[in-house]
Amino acid sequence: MEPITITEGATRFTANAYLVEGETTALVDVGTPSWIGDAIAEQVDRLDAVYLTHSHHDHIEQLDQVIDRFSPAIYAYGELESRTHEVADGDQIQLGDTTMTVLHSPGHADDHVVYYDDRWLFSGDIVVYNDGAFDDGSFGRTDIPGADREILLESIDRMIETIPTSVQAMYPGHGEVYTGDVFAVINRAYKRASRREPKYPE
Repeated sequence: MEPITITEGATRFTANAYLVEGETTALVDVGTPSWIGDAIAEQVDRLDAVYLTHSHHDHIEQLDQVIDRFSPAIYAYGELESRTHEVADGDQIQLGDTTMTVLHSPGHADDHVVYYDDRWLFSGDIVVYNDGAFDDGSFGRTDIPGADREILLESIDRMIETIPTSVQAMYPGHGEVYTGDVFAVINRAYKRASRREPKYPE
């Protein structure tokens, strides 16, 4: 089953949250909408797991609601009180009917990870397609506590070296899902980040 953007239609600022049904019905990130539990329940009868890309507020605000309603396993890289399973660089996870690999990708957040297989990339905030700052390839903010532009560049470079070239769909933490030449988007994000200019000029 293709991922569903369960937060689509949100009117307040939120990260994207993606629902994937299958052997392990799972959510990638949770977002901020107060109605997220109802939106999940409209699609599936159970939620087995939540996989977090990182623990910034806009990605986890409604995590307690989801836990109370569905009792899923919670997978995260960093220290998180509600985490039930730690993920590490190179781990394999089950997302729907797909086995995906974890890639630690700090720079926007110390605990940031992406999840990928040979078709899909859940890129969190490290690289997005469009987010109001840039179209066709943007990168996570590095002007916030715990962020570092040089580390982010290293992480994007590692993504380029590691993720299979067969990936044709990117599910980012913000903005639109992108299908097509994912590596062109990632490379544009890298070039823009490498200018070391503010992402959002004053």
